[in-house]
Amino acid sequence: MEDYLKPLKYENEKFLIIDQTLLPNEESWFELRTEEEFRDAIKTLKVRGAPAIGVTAAYGIAVSLHNKNIHDINELVIQFRKIKDCIASSRPTAVNLFWALDRMDARMNMDIDTLSLPNSTFNVDAVPQIISGLFAEAEQIRLEDVNACRSMGEYGLSLLTPGMGILTHCNAGALATAGYGTCLAPIYLGQEKGYEFKVYADETRPLLQGARLTTWELDKAGVDVTLICDNMVSSVMKKGLIDAVVVGCDRMVANGDAANKIGTSGVAILAKEYDIPFYIFVPTSSIDSNTKTGNDIPIERRDGSEIYSLWFEERMAPHGVGTYNPAFDVTDHKYITAVITERGIVYPPYSF
Repeated sequence: MEDYLKPLKYENEKFLIIDQTLLPNEESWFELRTEEEFRDAIKTLKVRGAPAIGVTAAYGIAVSLHNKNIHDINELVIQFRKIKDCIASSRPTAVNLFWALDRMDARMNMDIDTLSLPNSTFNVDAVPQIISGLFAEAEQIRLEDVNACRSMGEYGLSLLTPGMGILTHCNAGALATAGYGTCLAPIYLGQEKGYEFKVYADETRPLLQGARLTTWELDKAGVDVTLICDNMVSSVMKKGLIDAVVVGCDRMVANGDAANKIGTSGVAILAKEYDIPFYIFVPTSSIDSNTKTGNDIPIERRDGSEIYSLWFEERMAPHGVGTYNPAFDVTDHKYITAVITERGIVYPPYSF
């Protein structure tokens, strides 16, 4: 996969991200060194997408600890907790964030237990060994994501046929993961096989991830992609231009309800009306079996200025007007035709 479709990397002891807030007009890479920088990069959407957030959070633990020059095990544990809490405060909805942080926590505890000597002292090299183990765990999380995305792509492609018109919402492509993407993975694999898909990407207000990111990466890969406004979805469906809908997922709960970028639920309802299959791509790391229904998913609320001023030269609403800006909505499981994970395709009734 081309480097421009990999939004994050660790090389020469530096963790680098492509700042997605600057796309498509500027392709700039930035180094993250501290927990505050990792938290802010996730919170301000410089890095985004549930899998990419998980990988970044994992590396955030290792990199931040490495840069603190810690020599004492007790101080290492204290700093780990502070770093974990800091990064965890970035965004509440994407379950991958907490999954990755907890996995790093488990790795640290395992290594501490392994390095503990009978008299409760530690090898003098314990701290660098533990930090090295955390880097290894973060890299393993990254590699697992790349492989999971490739696998989802293969399963997803089995549901599609050459020449299909495919609608996607937001960006669940390579930019949202460590590579390939979730729901766009079958598009890339189909491109390699000459499937000649016709992709329609809605703009995805208010942050325009579809317009800025999905069209950017698909166009870069030579995929036939057409940008539409969010309110054109019903029109293209009614005209028979859409044969399938593919979307990603930030959190799926036990009954199959799925939280994804705001607007996903409306697309699913329209797909049901027009009898178009609605496929949702979910890495198992994004499945929250401990939450029963979508009603229990915490939904991030963002600043209203994203609606009326972020992309405009002048303010597009009266001063003082109220705003409501949830980052996600929940698609009821009854609208989901199938769930595609890296382990296979799941059909209703859903039980995770």
